[in-house]
Amino acid sequence: MTFKQLFDIESSTYTYFITDDNHQAIIIDPVAAHVDDYQALLKKHDCVLKYVLETHVHADHITGGGLLRQATGAQIGVGQSCGAQAADMQLNHGDEIPFGGINIQVIATPGHTPGSLSFLLGERLFTGDSLLINGCGRTDFQGGDAGTLYDAITQRLFTLPDETLVYPGHDYQGHWVSCIGQERSINPRLANKSRDEFIAIMQQLNLPKPKLIELAVPANRLCGMPEQHLPHG
Repeated sequence: MTFKQLFDIESSTYTYFITDDNHQAIIIDPVAAHVDDYQALLKKHDCVLKYVLETHVHADHITGGGLLRQATGAQIGVGQSCGAQAADMQLNHGDEIPFGGINIQVIATPGHTPGSLSFLLGERLFTGDSLLINGCGRTDFQGGDAGTLYDAITQRLFTLPDETLVYPGHDYQGHWVSCIGQERSINPRLANKSRDEFIAIMQQLNLPKPKLIELAVPANRLCGMPEQHLPHG
């Protein structure tokens, strides 16, 4: 198995490239600007892209999912509550995606957006914007809800084994990986915080609106593709 964690400087987005022993690959949260890089990795590792998985409909960059599907025939998986009807797989909590002899477990982690998902592959947990290293995704737009996010993290992610590795969708401080035990213990927004305390913290963030939100969200509901280029059944 090959595992690569890739970083987009413009949006501070992490993309994950994973292959199995059967020369198949998945890509989690691709960025459109780096599609050529992903295709070069597929060629280098002599792999066929099977799935593109999105943790949510992103507001800060345009996904490369549609371009990758067009180039490779891969299937795109997005949370059913994301409103991305152009995706091939509308994913829900508890779904399992076969890959490399170990199913990818779909964990619904709403709160940042209603359709946010995390993906568990073996000991690696890909949390998107739901759980970040020493933080979490904001909840003040795109139907976000702080209480819902607290419940998802504490009831679904923090119940995983301590040693489960946490790979977030973004990081702004140079961190690459954490683990469930660390985030449960020292995450400043969540560790030893009640639900009401967490909601109060999130209400006081006062963050600026993402610069690309008006462009990125509608584009990403189309998997990053103009409507005329979408496949039609």
